[in-house]
Amino acid sequence: MHAFLPIRRRTARLLLLLLLLVGAAPAASAQDLLAEVRERGVLRVGVEGTYPPFNYQDENGTLTGFEIDFARALAEQLGVRAEFQPTRWDGMLAALDSGRLDVVINQVTITPERQQTYDFTQPYTVSGIQVIVRSGMEDEITGPQDLAGRSVGVVLGTAYEEWLRENVPDADIRTYDDDPTRNQDLIVGRIDAILNDRLIVGNLVKQSGGRIVAAGEPFATQRQAIALPKGNPELLAALNDGIDAMRADGSLSRISEKWFGSDVTR
Repeated sequence: MHAFLPIRRRTARLLLLLLLLVGAAPAASAQDLLAEVRERGVLRVGVEGTYPPFNYQDENGTLTGFEIDFARALAEQLGVRAEFQPTRWDGMLAALDSGRLDVVINQVTITPERQQTYDFTQPYTVSGIQVIVRSGMEDEITGPQDLAGRSVGVVLGTAYEEWLRENVPDADIRTYDDDPTRNQDLIVGRIDAILNDRLIVGNLVKQSGGRIVAAGEPFATQRQAIALPKGNPELLAALNDGIDAMRADGSLSRISEKWFGSDVTR
């Protein structure tokens, strides 16, 4: 019986070492995300693919938009290429949690709640919330103060839903899984207004043939940035360095001018 004690001790030590290695594995993996991206040669980017002019499919089914150009240029700064994975908004951050995505570049507004779970780069657009209504209603609904008692459409889980619930609790809040369905409901009169990014208004007016318009001035300044899993300082620094380089060489401003006719990145 005593002859087996050394073997048992060695086995116990091996088990303890294995447990320590397993416990350390997630932290090591998180720290190595930039190395994984570079080894893979691909930055996996989450986008909706239905959010013009930021990211959407053109008439040939090809992804295009401001954030598509931005992500491709930024990936080049990292020495890799961008691989886009269209994902519904309500599942996008969960896909980041699961490791299916490396980053989300989809006009994600920086909020204190999100910062508890995700890291954010420096902002790459500065925007605000805009009330959007059917043409002819802009004199009746002139801003957020007129939304109480009105049916207002917002995409589920967005900063626009959060703002509306906190600031106009008397509104009849209608949540949607995507922008196109919500926009169509506004056009046909199922809802009275929507809240969205001020930067999409020009595109929405054009797409609708002038059937929907902005109501009043933008409000509640917001900053949008790249979201990534917490605990990846190397990747975060590389992304910020890439954005700095694009600001310095003027490429970020040129991409903005292409899609918005002005620099919306500061």
